Amino acid sequence: MTQTLLLTDPLFLKHDPGEEHPERPARLARILDVLERDPIWGIERRTPRPATEEELASVHTPRLREYLEGLRGRHEVVDPDTVTSPDSYDAAVLAAGAAVQAVEEVMAGRARNAFALVRPPGHHAEPDKAMGFCLFNNVAIAAEAARRQGAERVLILDWDVHHGNGTQAAFWRRRDVLYMSVHQYPYYPHTGAPHEVGAGPGEGYTLNCGLPEGGKDADYGALYQDLFLPVAQAYKPDMVLVSAGFDAHHRDPLGGMELTERGFAAMCSDMMDLARSACGGKLVLLLEGGYSLEGLSRSVHACVEVMAEETKDSYPGGVSRGAAAALRSSREALRPYWSVLRG
Repeated sequence: MTQTLLLTDPLFLKHDPGEEHPERPARLARILDVLERDPIWGIERRTPRPATEEELASVHTPRLREYLEGLRGRHEVVDPDTVTSPDSYDAAVLAAGAAVQAVEEVMAGRARNAFALVRPPGHHAEPDKAMGFCLFNNVAIAAEAARRQGAERVLILDWDVHHGNGTQAAFWRRRDVLYMSVHQYPYYPHTGAPHEVGAGPGEGYTLNCGLPEGGKDADYGALYQDLFLPVAQAYKPDMVLVSAGFDAHHRDPLGGMELTERGFAAMCSDMMDLARSACGGKLVLLLEGGYSLEGLSRSVHACVEVMAEETKDSYPGGVSRGAAAALRSSREALRPYWSVLRG
C-alpha cells in the first residue's frame, strides 16, 4: 500500500489565466519545488487520468459541459474572475479525473490517503455555472465517485477562505453527502450564512460557520472541537474529502484571515483522526485556493507531513470574541438536526 499518494501533472501548469491573475501556474510550481527540496518519506507521486464524460455528468449539466468544451484551445473570459487559456479545458478535465482517481485509490486500499495537487480549483463551480476561478467542481465529482465506490455517507470539509457555493449547491437537498465549510464571512461569494443548512431530505446536512476577518489558529480549533468534529463523528462518514484551500493563511493577498501553516496542519490532523475512527483512514485532499506562494507551499508541505504521519499538530488555546459569536450562531442553526449539539 502507498502511504500517501500525490496526484499531479505538468498540464496543470499550462492553465494560465494571465500574468496578473492570482490563480497562476506559479502556485503549483512552488508547491512542487518545496516538496522536491524538502522531501517527505512515504509519499508516492503519480500522473492522474482525465475524467470521463460520465464522471463530469455526475455533477454538471449538459449545457455547462458543452460550453466548457467549446473553450478548448481558446482564451476566454468566463466571468470577471474566471479566464481560460488554450489548455485550460484539458487541465480542468484532468483535475476532475485526479479527484476521482484519488478516491478510487483510497477506497480500493491501494493508498492510505491522497492529495490531488491540481489546477484549476473547483469548489465555486455550480452544477450549471463556472465561476470564481473554477470550471468543474472537483470535490463534488470526487464525492460522487466515492458514492459509486460504495461509500454510503461522504463528508466534505471545506477550509478555503471562500465559501464553496458550488459544492453546497450540488448537495443542498441530499443527506448522503454532508458538507461543512469554515470561511471568512461576509466575503466572496456572499453565501455560507449559518442559516444555510440544506433543504428537503438534505436539511441539516449543510453546516456553515463564517468567521469574521482576522480569524486565527485558535479560532479554527474551537470551531472544529465544538461543531465540526462532534457532527462528523455522529455522521460516521465512509470517506472524508477536504476542499483544501490555503488562502486563509496570514500571508495571503486575497483573504483576511490569520492562519499559519501549523493551523492548517492541525486541521489536517483532525481530519486524519476523524477518518481513522470513522472509515479506516480514508482521506482525500484536493487543492483549492491559496495565493501567497510562501504561505501556500509551506502549508501544503505541512499537511502532507501529517498525511504521511511524520508529524501531528494541535491548536493553541483561546478563542476570539467574534469567532465565539460565529460558532454560537452556527450551533444554534444546526441544533435542531444534531443531538450532539444540544448539550
